[in-house]
Amino acid sequence: MIKTLVIVGGGTSGWLTASYLARTLATNLPQGVRITLVESPDIGILGVGEGTFPSIKTTLQRIGIDEIQFLRDSNATFKQGIRFDHWQRTPGTPGRDHYFHPFQSAQIRGDLDLLPYWLLGCAGDGIGWDEAMTVQKRVADASLAPKRRQDSAYGGPLNYAYHFDATRFAALMRWAALQLGVHAIEDTVSGVERTEDGGIAALVTRDHGLIRGDLFIDCSGFRAELIGKALGSPFTSCRRWLFCDRAVAMQVPYDHPDAPIASYTISTAHEAGWTWDIGLDDRRGIGHVYSSAHIDDEQAERRLRATIGPAASDKAVRSFRFDVGYRPASWVKNCIAVGLSSGFFEPLEATGIVFIEAAALLIANLFPWSGPVEIAARQFNRIMTERYERTVDFLKMHYCLSERRDSDFWRDNCAPSSQPDSLQDLLERWRHRPPDPMDFDMNYQNFSDSSWQFVLYGMGYPTDLSAKAAAYGQHDTARARFGEIRAQADQALRALPSHRDLIDRVHGRPAATAQIRA
Repeated sequence: MIKTLVIVGGGTSGWLTASYLARTLATNLPQGVRITLVESPDIGILGVGEGTFPSIKTTLQRIGIDEIQFLRDSNATFKQGIRFDHWQRTPGTPGRDHYFHPFQSAQIRGDLDLLPYWLLGCAGDGIGWDEAMTVQKRVADASLAPKRRQDSAYGGPLNYAYHFDATRFAALMRWAALQLGVHAIEDTVSGVERTEDGGIAALVTRDHGLIRGDLFIDCSGFRAELIGKALGSPFTSCRRWLFCDRAVAMQVPYDHPDAPIASYTISTAHEAGWTWDIGLDDRRGIGHVYSSAHIDDEQAERRLRATIGPAASDKAVRSFRFDVGYRPASWVKNCIAVGLSSGFFEPLEATGIVFIEAAALLIANLFPWSGPVEIAARQFNRIMTERYERTVDFLKMHYCLSERRDSDFWRDNCAPSSQPDSLQDLLERWRHRPPDPMDFDMNYQNFSDSSWQFVLYGMGYPTDLSAKAAAYGQHDTARARFGEIRAQADQALRALPSHRDLIDRVHGRPAATAQIRA
């Protein structure tokens, strides 16, 4: 029986995994799994701010974290999606210069699927799918919050996720894990002892000697101390599809304390990559993600400083290098890689924490209490590999549909040779019909059909329904439904508070007594 679980590495990956598994594996009960996390005092937390998916709300609820406590302790704000500027066209080119990927799903209203009618022009000229189908674009554009103060925890009129300070979030997850019975050890892992079958018997540490366990989780980041160095699980590079491999970032204050807080990530395309702009309560996190094959580090830093303006003049940047790809075998023998040790892509759609959540959920559900580890490992690897591969397709679609040809970066991204066959197959399907739920198995996907639709048509993809236009005979009903959505957006603009006001109210209340719900 597996009764002892050892996690190597802290940070967001280690402590989020520890707290989630402590809750789901009953660590605080005598019959539960004992969890130990070994964190090196010599290694800091990688991250300058984080974006998340709406799935984080369910994860935090399962752990037992109160939403107000989370918002305060993590310096968090609300995120309603991502706004993409200049991805479709070169700046200055006539036409729409941005689109929005919202978290509110594009749903069938009544018995009518509105997407074909939008493609046929029933929403009106120049109205994007992001605005025609949800109220969220207009709400987010106005810097409003997705909920009101009186709404229930983790609930509200609109779907949302969060932006937060990565260091403070990791500290909150550490606190939660300790409350749930996780044992923390500060030490540096210098090696491992192996079992006869090639697995891991124990960690070799600098100060605590051998730390034995039945199952080990590698959250050691890009170092991949266990899954890579000890067990030699190969890494599959995705650089032929996704070119960005470096980033520079800094934190800057708002122009004034009551400045509006954007309730979406702003992603702006540039000649060799893109910049993110994330608004927290007291500052903004801004970074430039770029391809080292198309621009050098000095040029990237100049681009970042030019994007920020005078506020960047006296501030140093943080630089990051990352490998783009994943391990097809993230579970080998009795070792499981979670987070950066398993795989990483550029933070274009904030997939880093989603992969941690997915891995933690799978480990909890597949946990081999007394059964064969190999069976659970095969299923885990199959699901995670499929998620990685489909995410490559989704991220690449942001680039390869662009009309930009103003630099080698964009010309290379739009070349058919840089597009996976699986993505080309999807795009070919959608030439004469829009994306549909049947195209996606959500057991193996991070992104639903709604997400694919918002990006596909935000980038101007020309699905041609002319051959079957006669099958869509409810134009008047569709126009009325689009009108209802516009009216609902008008109402939302009147009813929802500003993002800044809601965050001020959250932080202005007396500090709540920290507690984990039973």
